[in-house]
Amino acid sequence: MPSNQMPRHEEKQRLLNLSMSSSEEESNNGGGPADNRDGGEGEDETVDVFSTYMEERVPVPDENEVGSSGFSLRALWAFTGPGFLMSIAYLDPGNVESDLQSGTVAEYRLLWVLMWATFLGLLMQRLAARIGVVTGKHLAELCHDRYPKGPRLALWALVEVAIVGSDMQEVIGTAIAIFLLSDRRVPLWAGVIITVADTFTFLGLDRYGLRRLEMFFGLLITVMAFSFGYEYVVAAPPQDQVALGLLVPWCSGCGRAELLQAVGVVGAIIMPHNLYLHSALVKSREVDRRRVSAVRQANKYFFVESAIALFVSFLINVFVVGVFAHGLHGKTNRDVNITCSGTQPSFHHPGTFPMNDDPVKADIYRGGVFLGCEFGPAALYIWAVGILAAGQSSTMTGTYSGQFAMEGFLNLRWKRWQRVLLTRSIAVLPTFLVAFYQRIDQLSSMNDLLNCLMSLMLPFALIPTIKFSSSKAVMGEDFANGLGSKVLSVTLSIVIVAVNMFFVIDYVLGLAINSVWFLVLFALAAIAYLSFCAYLTADLALSMGCESLARFALVRRLFHTADVGYVAQVDEAIGDPGQ
Repeated sequence: MPSNQMPRHEEKQRLLNLSMSSSEEESNNGGGPADNRDGGEGEDETVDVFSTYMEERVPVPDENEVGSSGFSLRALWAFTGPGFLMSIAYLDPGNVESDLQSGTVAEYRLLWVLMWATFLGLLMQRLAARIGVVTGKHLAELCHDRYPKGPRLALWALVEVAIVGSDMQEVIGTAIAIFLLSDRRVPLWAGVIITVADTFTFLGLDRYGLRRLEMFFGLLITVMAFSFGYEYVVAAPPQDQVALGLLVPWCSGCGRAELLQAVGVVGAIIMPHNLYLHSALVKSREVDRRRVSAVRQANKYFFVESAIALFVSFLINVFVVGVFAHGLHGKTNRDVNITCSGTQPSFHHPGTFPMNDDPVKADIYRGGVFLGCEFGPAALYIWAVGILAAGQSSTMTGTYSGQFAMEGFLNLRWKRWQRVLLTRSIAVLPTFLVAFYQRIDQLSSMNDLLNCLMSLMLPFALIPTIKFSSSKAVMGEDFANGLGSKVLSVTLSIVIVAVNMFFVIDYVLGLAINSVWFLVLFALAAIAYLSFCAYLTADLALSMGCESLARFALVRRLFHTADVGYVAQVDEAIGDPGQ
Protein backbone atom coordinates (compact mmCIF):
# COMPACT_ATOMS: atom_id res chain seq x y z
CA MET A 1 0.00 0.00 0.00
CA PRO A 2 1.41 3.44 -0.86
CA SER A 3 2.40 5.51 2.17
CA ASN A 4 -0.09 8.25 1.41
CA GLN A 5 -3.06 5.86 1.04
CA MET A 6 -5.37 5.16 3.98
CA PRO A 7 -6.37 1.60 4.90
CA ARG A 8 -9.73 0.76 3.36
CA HIS A 9 -11.68 0.65 6.65
CA GLU A 10 -10.27 4.05 7.72
CA GLU A 11 -11.16 5.62 4.39
CA LYS A 12 -14.67 4.18 4.65
CA GLN A 13 -15.11 5.64 8.14
CA ARG A 14 -13.78 9.03 6.98
CA LEU A 15 -16.30 9.19 4.14
CA LEU A 16 -19.10 8.17 6.46
CA ASN A 17 -18.16 10.94 8.85
CA LEU A 18 -18.15 13.45 6.00
CA SER A 19 -21.62 12.26 5.03
CA MET A 20 -22.81 12.64 8.60
CA SER A 21 -21.47 16.19 8.78
CA SER A 22 -23.12 17.06 5.47
CA SER A 23 -26.43 15.68 6.70
CA GLU A 24 -26.28 17.71 9.89
CA GLU A 25 -25.59 20.91 7.95
CA GLU A 26 -28.53 20.17 5.67
CA SER A 27 -30.91 19.54 8.58
CA ASN A 28 -29.76 22.68 10.33
CA ASN A 29 -30.32 24.74 7.20
CA GLY A 30 -33.86 23.40 6.99
CA GLY A 31 -34.77 23.57 10.65
CA GLY A 32 -32.91 26.47 12.18
CA PRO A 33 -29.41 27.58 13.06
CA ALA A 34 -26.79 25.08 14.05
CA ASP A 35 -26.42 24.49 17.75
CA ASN A 36 -22.62 24.56 18.12
CA ARG A 37 -23.15 22.72 21.42
CA ASP A 38 -19.95 20.77 21.18
CA GLY A 39 -17.53 23.64 21.31
CA GLY A 40 -15.70 25.72 18.79
CA GLU A 41 -15.54 29.47 18.67
CA GLY A 42 -17.60 31.14 21.36
CA GLU A 43 -17.87 27.93 23.38
CA ASP A 44 -17.95 29.59 26.79
CA GLU A 45 -20.86 31.80 25.84
CA THR A 46 -22.77 28.88 24.34
CA VAL A 47 -22.28 26.69 27.40
CA ASP A 48 -23.61 29.46 29.63
CA VAL A 49 -26.79 29.61 27.57
CA PHE A 50 -27.44 25.93 26.95
CA SER A 51 -25.94 24.11 29.91
CA THR A 52 -28.24 21.94 31.97
CA TYR A 53 -26.69 19.46 34.40
CA MET A 54 -23.48 19.58 32.36
CA GLU A 55 -21.92 22.91 33.31
CA GLU A 56 -18.79 20.87 33.95
CA ARG A 57 -17.46 17.74 32.31
CA VAL A 58 -16.16 14.94 34.50
CA PRO A 59 -12.71 13.75 33.34
CA VAL A 60 -12.39 10.01 32.77
CA PRO A 61 -9.24 7.86 32.61
CA ASP A 62 -7.70 7.29 29.21
CA GLU A 63 -8.37 3.78 27.92
CA ASN A 64 -4.60 3.21 27.93
CA GLU A 65 -4.57 3.78 31.70
CA VAL A 66 -6.99 0.93 32.37
CA GLY A 67 -4.28 -1.70 32.16
CA SER A 68 -4.04 -5.18 30.76
CA SER A 69 -7.08 -6.46 32.69
CA GLY A 70 -9.38 -4.41 30.49
CA PHE A 71 -11.43 -3.27 33.48
CA SER A 72 -10.75 -0.57 36.05
CA LEU A 73 -12.75 0.31 39.13
CA ARG A 74 -11.31 3.81 38.93
CA ALA A 75 -12.69 4.18 35.42
CA LEU A 76 -16.06 2.75 36.49
CA TRP A 77 -16.23 5.28 39.31
CA ALA A 78 -15.50 8.12 36.87
CA PHE A 79 -18.40 7.02 34.68
CA THR A 80 -20.75 6.37 37.63
CA GLY A 81 -23.58 8.86 37.98
CA PRO A 82 -25.79 9.10 34.88
CA GLY A 83 -27.03 5.51 35.22
CA PHE A 84 -28.11 6.01 38.82
CA LEU A 85 -29.96 9.21 37.92
CA MET A 86 -31.65 7.29 35.11
CA SER A 87 -32.58 4.46 37.50
CA ILE A 88 -34.61 6.84 39.66
CA ALA A 89 -37.40 6.66 37.07
CA TYR A 90 -37.65 2.95 37.99
CA LEU A 91 -38.23 3.96 41.61
CA ASP A 92 -40.70 6.84 41.35
CA PRO A 93 -43.94 6.79 43.36
CA GLY A 94 -45.84 5.44 40.33
CA ASN A 95 -43.55 2.40 40.27
CA VAL A 96 -43.80 1.94 44.03
CA GLU A 97 -47.59 2.00 43.79
CA SER A 98 -47.50 -0.50 40.92
CA ASP A 99 -45.26 -2.75 43.06
CA LEU A 100 -47.52 -2.73 46.08
CA GLN A 101 -50.59 -3.34 43.91
CA SER A 102 -48.78 -6.25 42.23
CA GLY A 103 -48.09 -7.82 45.62
CA THR A 104 -51.62 -7.19 46.86
CA VAL A 105 -53.32 -8.60 43.75
CA ALA A 106 -51.02 -11.42 42.63
CA GLU A 107 -48.83 -12.08 45.67
CA TYR A 108 -45.34 -13.16 44.47
CA ARG A 109 -46.46 -14.57 41.11
CA LEU A 110 -45.54 -11.49 39.05
CA LEU A 111 -42.03 -10.97 40.37
CA TRP A 112 -40.62 -12.58 37.22
CA VAL A 113 -42.49 -9.98 35.15
CA LEU A 114 -40.83 -7.22 37.18
CA MET A 115 -37.41 -8.82 36.67
CA TRP A 116 -37.72 -9.21 32.90
CA ALA A 117 -39.30 -5.78 32.48
CA THR A 118 -36.26 -4.31 34.23
CA PHE A 119 -33.98 -6.29 31.91
CA LEU A 120 -35.85 -5.00 28.85
CA GLY A 121 -35.52 -1.51 30.26
CA LEU A 122 -31.75 -2.02 30.55
CA LEU A 123 -31.50 -2.98 26.88
CA MET A 124 -33.37 0.13 25.77
CA GLN A 125 -31.38 2.38 28.13
CA ARG A 126 -28.20 0.94 26.62
CA LEU A 127 -29.27 2.15 23.17
CA ALA A 128 -30.15 5.61 24.50
CA ALA A 129 -26.80 5.96 26.29
CA ARG A 130 -24.86 4.86 23.19
CA ILE A 131 -26.59 7.57 21.16
CA GLY A 132 -25.40 10.29 23.54
CA VAL A 133 -21.87 8.90 23.84
CA VAL A 134 -21.25 8.30 20.13
CA THR A 135 -22.87 11.42 18.65
CA GLY A 136 -22.32 13.96 21.42
CA LYS A 137 -26.01 14.87 21.05
CA HIS A 138 -28.96 13.64 23.05
CA LEU A 139 -32.11 12.13 21.62
CA ALA A 140 -34.13 15.35 21.48
CA GLU A 141 -31.32 17.17 19.66
CA LEU A 142 -31.14 14.43 17.06
CA CYS A 143 -34.91 14.58 16.62
CA HIS A 144 -34.52 18.30 15.95
CA ASP A 145 -31.84 17.64 13.36
CA ARG A 146 -33.34 14.64 11.59
CA TYR A 147 -37.12 14.95 11.61
CA PRO A 148 -39.09 17.48 9.54
CA LYS A 149 -40.59 20.38 11.51
CA GLY A 150 -44.15 19.03 11.80
CA PRO A 151 -43.29 15.56 13.15
CA ARG A 152 -40.59 17.09 15.35
CA LEU A 153 -43.06 19.44 17.05
CA ALA A 154 -45.58 16.61 17.43
CA LEU A 155 -42.91 14.45 19.07
CA TRP A 156 -41.99 17.26 21.44
CA ALA A 157 -45.63 17.79 22.47
CA LEU A 158 -46.14 14.07 23.11
CA VAL A 159 -42.92 13.78 25.11
CA GLU A 160 -44.03 16.76 27.21
CA VAL A 161 -47.35 14.97 27.85
CA ALA A 162 -45.41 11.94 29.11
CA ILE A 163 -43.26 14.15 31.35
CA VAL A 164 -46.31 15.92 32.77
CA GLY A 165 -48.02 12.58 33.45
CA SER A 166 -44.97 11.19 35.19
CA ASP A 167 -44.44 14.42 37.12
CA MET A 168 -48.00 14.36 38.43
CA GLN A 169 -47.40 10.92 39.94
CA GLU A 170 -44.09 12.01 41.43
CA VAL A 171 -45.26 15.30 42.93
CA ILE A 172 -48.47 13.83 44.32
CA GLY A 173 -46.51 10.89 45.74
CA THR A 174 -44.22 13.33 47.53
CA ALA A 175 -47.24 15.29 48.78
CA ILE A 176 -48.75 12.06 50.19
CA ALA A 177 -45.46 11.35 52.00
CA ILE A 178 -45.57 14.83 53.56
CA PHE A 179 -49.24 14.23 54.44
CA LEU A 180 -48.32 11.03 56.31
CA LEU A 181 -45.24 12.49 58.02
CA SER A 182 -47.26 15.47 59.28
CA ASP A 183 -50.05 13.25 60.70
CA ARG A 184 -52.43 14.63 58.04
CA ARG A 185 -51.85 18.25 59.07
CA VAL A 186 -50.38 19.32 55.69
CA PRO A 187 -53.01 18.93 52.92
CA LEU A 188 -52.07 17.56 49.51
CA TRP A 189 -52.13 20.91 47.72
CA ALA A 190 -49.73 22.37 50.30
CA GLY A 191 -47.50 19.33 49.89
CA VAL A 192 -47.37 20.02 46.14
CA ILE A 193 -46.18 23.58 46.80
CA ILE A 194 -43.54 22.34 49.26
CA THR A 195 -42.36 19.73 46.76
CA VAL A 196 -41.95 22.29 43.98
CA ALA A 197 -40.06 24.65 46.30
CA ASP A 198 -37.79 21.80 47.41
CA THR A 199 -37.14 20.84 43.79
CA PHE A 200 -35.93 24.34 42.89
CA THR A 201 -33.72 24.34 45.98
CA PHE A 202 -32.14 20.96 45.30
CA LEU A 203 -31.61 21.69 41.61
CA GLY A 204 -29.30 24.49 42.73
CA LEU A 205 -26.92 21.84 44.04
CA ASP A 206 -25.41 21.41 40.59
CA ARG A 207 -23.77 24.79 41.05
CA TYR A 208 -21.61 23.17 43.74
CA GLY A 209 -20.32 20.56 41.32
CA LEU A 210 -21.74 17.80 39.20
CA ARG A 211 -20.31 15.02 41.34
CA ARG A 212 -21.89 16.46 44.48
CA LEU A 213 -25.26 16.53 42.74
CA GLU A 214 -24.85 12.91 41.66
CA MET A 215 -23.88 11.95 45.22
CA PHE A 216 -27.02 13.64 46.51
CA PHE A 217 -29.10 11.47 44.18
CA GLY A 218 -27.12 8.48 45.40
CA LEU A 219 -28.02 9.44 48.96
CA LEU A 220 -31.72 9.53 48.07
CA ILE A 221 -31.48 6.06 46.49
CA THR A 222 -29.74 4.85 49.65
CA VAL A 223 -32.57 6.27 51.77
CA MET A 224 -35.08 4.36 49.61
CA ALA A 225 -33.08 1.15 49.91
CA PHE A 226 -32.90 1.38 53.71
CA SER A 227 -36.53 2.48 54.10
CA PHE A 228 -38.12 -0.20 51.94
CA GLY A 229 -35.50 -2.73 53.07
CA TYR A 230 -36.55 -2.08 56.67
CA GLU A 231 -40.18 -2.78 55.77
CA TYR A 232 -39.09 -5.99 54.04
CA VAL A 233 -37.19 -7.20 57.10
CA VAL A 234 -40.06 -6.32 59.45
CA ALA A 235 -42.70 -7.96 57.25
CA ALA A 236 -40.44 -11.02 56.74
CA PRO A 237 -42.07 -12.56 53.66
CA PRO A 238 -41.15 -16.22 53.05
CA GLN A 239 -37.97 -16.22 50.99
CA ASP A 240 -38.79 -19.45 49.17
CA GLN A 241 -41.97 -17.85 47.80
CA VAL A 242 -40.05 -14.77 46.71
CA ALA A 243 -37.46 -16.92 44.92
CA LEU A 244 -40.20 -18.99 43.28
CA GLY A 245 -41.91 -15.84 42.02
CA LEU A 246 -38.66 -14.64 40.48
CA LEU A 247 -37.60 -17.88 38.84
CA VAL A 248 -40.86 -19.39 37.55
CA PRO A 249 -42.23 -17.44 34.53
CA TRP A 250 -45.81 -18.44 35.13
CA CYS A 251 -48.83 -17.14 37.03
CA SER A 252 -50.72 -20.13 38.37
CA GLY A 253 -54.42 -19.48 38.95
CA CYS A 254 -54.22 -15.93 37.60
CA GLY A 255 -57.18 -14.22 35.98
CA ARG A 256 -57.94 -10.90 34.38
CA ALA A 257 -56.97 -8.82 37.42
CA GLU A 258 -53.52 -10.41 37.60
CA LEU A 259 -53.04 -10.06 33.84
CA LEU A 260 -53.84 -6.37 33.96
CA GLN A 261 -51.49 -5.97 36.90
CA ALA A 262 -48.69 -7.65 34.93
CA VAL A 263 -49.27 -5.22 32.07
CA GLY A 264 -49.24 -2.36 34.57
CA VAL A 265 -45.86 -3.51 35.90
CA VAL A 266 -44.32 -3.36 32.41
CA GLY A 267 -45.90 0.03 31.71
CA ALA A 268 -44.69 1.51 35.00
CA ILE A 269 -41.10 0.27 34.59
CA ILE A 270 -40.31 1.51 31.06
CA MET A 271 -40.84 5.28 30.99
CA PRO A 272 -40.73 7.15 27.65
CA HIS A 273 -39.01 10.31 28.84
CA ASN A 274 -36.27 8.31 30.56
CA LEU A 275 -34.70 7.41 27.21
CA TYR A 276 -34.38 11.11 26.37
CA LEU A 277 -32.96 11.77 29.84
CA HIS A 278 -30.31 9.05 29.75
CA SER A 279 -29.03 10.03 26.29
CA ALA A 280 -28.40 13.53 27.67
CA LEU A 281 -26.88 12.59 31.03
CA VAL A 282 -24.01 10.62 29.48
CA LYS A 283 -22.77 13.79 27.78
CA SER A 284 -21.45 14.92 31.16
CA ARG A 285 -18.25 12.85 30.78
CA GLU A 286 -15.17 13.97 28.87
CA VAL A 287 -15.02 11.41 26.09
CA ASP A 288 -12.72 11.97 23.12
CA ARG A 289 -15.15 11.05 20.34
CA ARG A 290 -12.40 11.28 17.75
CA ARG A 291 -11.02 7.97 19.02
CA VAL A 292 -13.04 4.82 18.55
CA SER A 293 -11.33 3.16 21.52
CA ALA A 294 -12.37 5.99 23.87
CA VAL A 295 -15.99 5.75 22.72
CA ARG A 296 -15.95 1.96 23.16
CA GLN A 297 -14.64 2.39 26.69
CA ALA A 298 -17.38 4.91 27.53
CA ASN A 299 -20.08 2.62 26.13
CA LYS A 300 -18.75 -0.29 28.17
CA TYR A 301 -18.59 1.50 31.50
CA PHE A 302 -21.90 3.28 31.05
CA PHE A 303 -23.53 -0.08 30.39
CA VAL A 304 -21.93 -1.66 33.47
CA GLU A 305 -22.99 1.30 35.60
CA SER A 306 -26.55 1.18 34.24
CA ALA A 307 -26.74 -2.56 34.96
CA ILE A 308 -25.63 -2.01 38.57
CA ALA A 309 -28.04 0.90 39.04
CA LEU A 310 -31.02 -1.01 37.64
CA PHE A 311 -30.13 -4.04 39.74
CA VAL A 312 -30.31 -1.83 42.85
CA SER A 313 -33.65 -0.41 41.69
CA PHE A 314 -34.90 -3.94 41.02
CA LEU A 315 -34.04 -5.04 44.56
CA ILE A 316 -35.90 -2.06 46.00
CA ASN A 317 -38.94 -2.87 43.87
CA VAL A 318 -38.79 -6.50 45.08
CA PHE A 319 -38.78 -5.24 48.67
CA VAL A 320 -42.04 -3.38 48.08
CA VAL A 321 -43.74 -6.28 46.28
CA GLY A 322 -42.69 -8.71 49.03
CA VAL A 323 -43.97 -6.54 51.88
CA PHE A 324 -47.48 -6.17 50.47
CA ALA A 325 -47.69 -9.68 49.00
CA HIS A 326 -47.15 -10.96 52.53
CA GLY A 327 -49.24 -8.33 54.28
CA LEU A 328 -52.25 -7.51 52.06
CA HIS A 329 -52.77 -10.32 49.55
CA GLY A 330 -56.14 -11.97 50.03
CA LYS A 331 -57.28 -9.50 52.69
CA THR A 332 -60.48 -7.47 52.68
CA ASN A 333 -61.14 -3.96 53.90
CA ARG A 334 -62.79 -5.45 56.99
CA ASP A 335 -59.67 -7.45 57.85
CA VAL A 336 -57.44 -4.38 57.75
CA ASN A 337 -60.04 -2.24 59.53
CA ILE A 338 -60.06 -4.70 62.42
CA THR A 339 -56.27 -4.66 62.54
CA CYS A 340 -56.26 -0.87 62.62
CA SER A 341 -59.03 -0.54 65.19
CA GLY A 342 -56.65 -1.27 68.07
CA THR A 343 -54.03 1.28 67.03
CA GLN A 344 -53.65 5.00 67.55
CA PRO A 345 -56.50 6.99 65.96
CA SER A 346 -54.05 9.10 63.98
CA PHE A 347 -53.06 6.04 61.96
CA HIS A 348 -56.47 5.20 60.63
CA HIS A 349 -59.16 7.41 59.19
CA PRO A 350 -62.53 5.62 59.23
CA GLY A 351 -62.94 5.91 55.46
CA THR A 352 -59.54 4.47 54.58
CA PHE A 353 -60.60 0.84 55.01
CA PRO A 354 -64.42 0.69 55.20
CA MET A 355 -66.14 -2.16 57.00
CA ASN A 356 -66.97 -4.29 53.97
CA ASP A 357 -65.71 -7.49 52.42
CA ASP A 358 -64.31 -5.97 49.23
CA PRO A 359 -60.66 -6.78 48.45
CA VAL A 360 -58.25 -4.09 49.60
CA LYS A 361 -57.43 -1.50 46.93
CA ALA A 362 -53.86 -0.68 47.75
CA ASP A 363 -52.10 2.59 47.01
CA ILE A 364 -49.24 4.56 48.52
CA TYR A 365 -51.43 6.17 51.18
CA ARG A 366 -53.36 3.04 52.21
CA GLY A 367 -50.12 1.06 52.15
CA GLY A 368 -48.56 3.43 54.65
CA VAL A 369 -51.63 3.31 56.90
CA PHE A 370 -51.60 -0.50 56.83
CA LEU A 371 -47.91 -0.64 57.76
CA GLY A 372 -48.54 1.69 60.69
CA CYS A 373 -51.43 -0.45 61.90
CA GLU A 374 -49.62 -3.76 61.42
CA PHE A 375 -46.06 -2.98 62.50
CA GLY A 376 -46.28 0.23 64.51
CA PRO A 377 -45.47 3.94 64.07
CA ALA A 378 -41.88 3.39 62.91
CA ALA A 379 -43.04 1.38 59.89
CA LEU A 380 -45.44 4.12 58.80
CA TYR A 381 -42.95 6.95 59.12
CA ILE A 382 -40.08 5.02 57.53
CA TRP A 383 -42.39 4.14 54.62
CA ALA A 384 -43.26 7.82 54.25
CA VAL A 385 -39.55 8.78 54.28
CA GLY A 386 -38.90 6.27 51.48
CA ILE A 387 -41.78 7.66 49.42
CA LEU A 388 -40.51 11.18 50.07
CA ALA A 389 -37.05 10.25 48.76
CA ALA A 390 -38.58 8.51 45.73
CA GLY A 391 -40.84 11.43 44.91
CA GLN A 392 -38.28 14.17 45.43
CA SER A 393 -35.53 12.48 43.43
CA SER A 394 -37.82 11.56 40.53
CA THR A 395 -39.29 15.06 40.46
CA MET A 396 -35.80 16.50 40.05
CA THR A 397 -34.86 14.11 37.23
CA GLY A 398 -38.25 14.83 35.63
CA THR A 399 -37.29 18.51 35.63
CA TYR A 400 -34.07 17.68 33.80
CA SER A 401 -36.04 15.59 31.29
CA GLY A 402 -38.31 18.54 30.57
CA GLN A 403 -35.40 20.88 30.05
CA PHE A 404 -33.52 18.49 27.75
CA ALA A 405 -36.67 17.90 25.69
CA MET A 406 -37.49 21.58 25.36
CA GLU A 407 -34.03 22.81 24.45
CA GLY A 408 -33.40 19.84 22.16
CA PHE A 409 -36.65 19.73 20.19
CA LEU A 410 -37.13 23.50 20.00
CA ASN A 411 -33.50 24.62 19.96
CA LEU A 412 -34.32 27.22 22.60
CA ARG A 413 -31.76 29.85 23.53
CA TRP A 414 -33.14 30.75 26.94
CA LYS A 415 -31.38 31.30 30.20
CA ARG A 416 -31.39 28.39 32.60
CA TRP A 417 -33.86 29.81 35.16
CA GLN A 418 -36.32 30.64 32.38
CA ARG A 419 -36.27 27.08 31.07
CA VAL A 420 -36.68 25.66 34.59
CA LEU A 421 -39.60 27.99 35.32
CA LEU A 422 -41.43 27.10 32.11
CA THR A 423 -40.90 23.34 32.31
CA ARG A 424 -41.96 23.25 35.98
CA SER A 425 -45.04 25.37 35.30
CA ILE A 426 -46.19 23.04 32.52
CA ALA A 427 -45.96 20.05 34.85
CA VAL A 428 -46.98 21.52 38.20
CA LEU A 429 -50.15 23.44 37.36
CA PRO A 430 -52.26 20.36 36.49
CA THR A 431 -50.75 18.55 39.49
CA PHE A 432 -51.78 21.33 41.86
CA LEU A 433 -55.32 21.36 40.48
CA VAL A 434 -55.66 17.59 40.94
CA ALA A 435 -54.31 17.77 44.50
CA PHE A 436 -56.61 20.68 45.35
CA TYR A 437 -59.85 19.25 44.01
CA GLN A 438 -59.47 15.48 44.57
CA ARG A 439 -59.60 13.56 47.83
CA ILE A 440 -56.67 11.34 48.73
CA ASP A 441 -58.77 8.18 48.38
CA GLN A 442 -59.54 9.07 44.74
CA LEU A 443 -55.94 9.19 43.57
CA SER A 444 -55.58 5.48 42.71
CA SER A 445 -57.94 5.82 39.76
CA MET A 446 -55.99 8.88 38.61
CA ASN A 447 -52.75 6.86 38.82
CA ASP A 448 -54.28 4.26 36.48
CA LEU A 449 -55.18 7.04 34.04
CA LEU A 450 -51.63 8.43 34.11
CA ASN A 451 -50.13 4.98 33.58
CA CYS A 452 -52.46 4.58 30.59
CA LEU A 453 -51.34 7.95 29.25
CA MET A 454 -47.64 7.15 29.54
CA SER A 455 -48.19 3.76 27.90
CA LEU A 456 -49.58 5.59 24.89
CA MET A 457 -46.50 7.81 24.73
CA LEU A 458 -43.98 4.97 24.79
CA PRO A 459 -43.64 4.51 20.97
CA PHE A 460 -42.54 8.14 20.67
CA ALA A 461 -39.40 7.34 22.62
CA LEU A 462 -38.74 3.77 21.52
CA ILE A 463 -38.96 4.37 17.76
CA PRO A 464 -36.56 7.37 17.64
CA THR A 465 -34.14 5.49 19.91
CA ILE A 466 -34.04 2.48 17.60
CA LYS A 467 -33.94 4.69 14.50
CA PHE A 468 -30.89 6.69 15.53
CA SER A 469 -28.99 3.82 17.16
CA SER A 470 -29.46 1.75 13.98
CA SER A 471 -28.44 4.48 11.52
CA LYS A 472 -24.88 4.36 10.23
CA ALA A 473 -25.29 7.96 9.11
CA VAL A 474 -25.82 8.92 12.77
CA MET A 475 -23.72 6.41 14.69
CA GLY A 476 -21.01 5.64 12.18
CA GLU A 477 -20.16 2.18 10.96
CA ASP A 478 -18.48 1.11 14.20
CA PHE A 479 -21.37 1.82 16.55
CA ALA A 480 -24.61 1.42 14.60
CA ASN A 481 -26.74 -1.54 15.64
CA GLY A 482 -25.93 -4.74 13.80
CA LEU A 483 -28.58 -6.98 12.30
CA GLY A 484 -28.99 -8.96 15.51
CA SER A 485 -29.39 -5.81 17.63
CA LYS A 486 -31.88 -4.37 15.14
CA VAL A 487 -34.03 -7.49 15.18
CA LEU A 488 -33.88 -7.77 18.96
CA SER A 489 -34.65 -4.10 19.64
CA VAL A 490 -37.53 -4.01 17.14
CA THR A 491 -38.98 -7.26 18.52
CA LEU A 492 -38.76 -6.06 22.12
CA SER A 493 -40.33 -2.75 21.17
CA ILE A 494 -43.23 -4.50 19.45
CA VAL A 495 -43.79 -6.64 22.56
CA ILE A 496 -43.61 -3.65 24.90
CA VAL A 497 -45.92 -1.51 22.77
CA ALA A 498 -48.40 -4.39 22.31
CA VAL A 499 -48.51 -5.01 26.06
CA ASN A 500 -49.11 -1.33 26.73
CA MET A 501 -51.79 -1.09 24.03
CA PHE A 502 -53.63 -3.98 25.68
CA PHE A 503 -53.58 -2.04 28.95
CA VAL A 504 -54.86 1.13 27.27
CA ILE A 505 -57.70 -0.65 25.44
CA ASP A 506 -58.79 -2.43 28.59
CA TYR A 507 -58.71 0.81 30.55
CA VAL A 508 -60.83 2.66 27.99
CA LEU A 509 -63.35 -0.20 27.76
CA GLY A 510 -63.48 -0.29 31.55
CA LEU A 511 -64.69 3.32 31.59
CA ALA A 512 -67.97 2.07 30.04
CA ILE A 513 -68.72 5.47 28.50
CA ASN A 514 -71.44 5.11 25.87
CA SER A 515 -71.65 8.74 24.79
CA VAL A 516 -71.63 9.14 21.01
CA TRP A 517 -69.42 12.21 21.24
CA PHE A 518 -66.89 10.35 23.37
CA LEU A 519 -66.78 7.46 20.91
CA VAL A 520 -66.34 9.83 17.95
CA LEU A 521 -63.55 11.76 19.66
CA PHE A 522 -61.90 8.55 20.75
CA ALA A 523 -62.02 7.20 17.19
CA LEU A 524 -60.51 10.40 15.75
CA ALA A 525 -57.77 10.42 18.38
CA ALA A 526 -57.03 6.75 17.70
CA ILE A 527 -56.74 7.40 13.94
CA ALA A 528 -54.37 10.32 14.49
CA TYR A 529 -52.31 8.33 16.99
CA LEU A 530 -51.98 5.25 14.77
CA SER A 531 -51.20 7.39 11.73
CA PHE A 532 -48.31 9.12 13.52
CA CYS A 533 -47.02 5.75 14.77
CA ALA A 534 -47.16 4.49 11.17
CA TYR A 535 -45.22 7.56 10.00
CA LEU A 536 -42.48 6.99 12.57
CA THR A 537 -42.34 3.30 11.71
CA ALA A 538 -41.91 4.08 8.00
CA ASP A 539 -39.17 6.55 8.90
CA LEU A 540 -37.53 3.83 11.01
CA ALA A 541 -37.63 1.48 8.01
CA LEU A 542 -35.91 4.15 5.90
CA SER A 543 -33.14 4.58 8.43
CA MET A 544 -32.60 0.81 8.51
CA GLY A 545 -31.91 0.71 4.80
CA CYS A 546 -35.23 0.38 2.97
CA GLU A 547 -33.88 2.51 0.16
CA SER A 548 -36.61 1.53 -2.30
CA LEU A 549 -39.08 3.69 -0.34
CA ALA A 550 -36.95 6.80 -0.95
CA ARG A 551 -37.54 6.56 -4.69
CA PHE A 552 -41.06 7.92 -4.28
CA ALA A 553 -41.45 11.71 -4.45
CA LEU A 554 -44.04 11.72 -1.64
CA VAL A 555 -41.65 9.87 0.66
CA ARG A 556 -38.85 12.34 -0.06
CA ARG A 557 -41.23 15.19 0.71
CA LEU A 558 -42.52 13.75 4.00
CA PHE A 559 -39.36 12.19 5.42
CA HIS A 560 -35.76 13.12 6.09
CA THR A 561 -34.17 10.93 3.41
CA ALA A 562 -30.69 12.46 3.29
CA ASP A 563 -29.30 9.55 5.32
CA VAL A 564 -30.70 6.85 3.05
CA GLY A 565 -28.05 5.13 1.00
CA TYR A 566 -25.07 6.74 2.72
CA VAL A 567 -23.28 3.48 3.39
CA ALA A 568 -23.90 2.16 -0.11
CA GLN A 569 -22.52 5.42 -1.52
CA VAL A 570 -19.43 5.16 0.65
CA ASP A 571 -18.88 1.54 -0.35
CA GLU A 572 -19.13 2.53 -3.98
CA ALA A 573 -16.76 5.50 -3.50
CA ILE A 574 -13.95 3.26 -2.21
CA GLY A 575 -14.72 0.35 -4.50
CA ASP A 576 -15.97 -1.95 -1.74
CA PRO A 577 -19.58 -2.78 -2.58
CA GLY A 578 -19.51 -6.09 -0.82
CA GLN A 579 -19.16 -4.80 2.73
